[in-house]
Amino acid sequence: MTEYEGWRLPDALVERARLWRAGEGGPAPVPRVSATVVLLRPAEGGGFEAYVLRRAASMAFASGMYAFPGGGVDPVDGDPDLRWVGPSAGDWMHRLDRPPGEAQAVVCAAAREVFEEAGVLLAGSGTGALVADVTGDDWESDRQRLVRHELPFAEMLTRRGLVLRGDLLGAWARWVTPEFETRRFDTYFFVAALPEGQRTRDVSGEADHTMWVRPGEAVARYEAGKIAMLPPTVVMLGELAVYQDVAGVLAAAAARDAATPVTPRAEVAPDGTVRLHVP
Repeated sequence: MTEYEGWRLPDALVERARLWRAGEGGPAPVPRVSATVVLLRPAEGGGFEAYVLRRAASMAFASGMYAFPGGGVDPVDGDPDLRWVGPSAGDWMHRLDRPPGEAQAVVCAAAREVFEEAGVLLAGSGTGALVADVTGDDWESDRQRLVRHELPFAEMLTRRGLVLRGDLLGAWARWVTPEFETRRFDTYFFVAALPEGQRTRDVSGEADHTMWVRPGEAVARYEAGKIAMLPPTVVMLGELAVYQDVAGVLAAAAARDAATPVTPRAEVAPDGTVRLHVP
């Protein structure tokens, strides 16, 4: 592992960074637009916890690392028939610096992915309403069909008389994978409170372990070398750790710059040491 200001990079990433700087890495792949959601809940004794999952060793990207539920934006996420309440696609356009249709797709992907990977549904029958329990067999059947791309998210909500609660998502940041990576993502990070009556479920086939953890504790574990995380996850948790409760995080999200991308850059010293610079 290579360290830089607390970052630890897997050896495979270090070697790819060296090849890239030497001009042997080939053209940088175009980043895939994606969305991820940091679920939050009050913690016993005060404060709050965030939900993280450890990506299975079989995963091609960030295997063995803790991350938040999320994934790539699918074409069906931009379905114009998607019903939702909260900020309009035009409002999200300004928040995310995307055309309205693309902005809607990002928000839809965030809600869809957190349902697919954590079993949490940010939807209800209308403004102020929330689904309280999505653990039944019929819900699980729909979730699995979503994962297999057999059921569009918009169709599932419409059939159940639900609308996406876009107002429950707070845009927090945008990170783009470094150029030297073979798999690159243009990822929007959102925060959301765990809906009352719902609970996370370890249903993601991409993870081998999940946990609720206080943000500051997660960072401390990372710094002690007890868990592995990529820079965006560490930074996100570190930023959240300064807030006292979930309400404070959600209020702060409204003033965050979630449009300007943060792209870490690899610096290779003459001795071959790789340092990751985060602007």
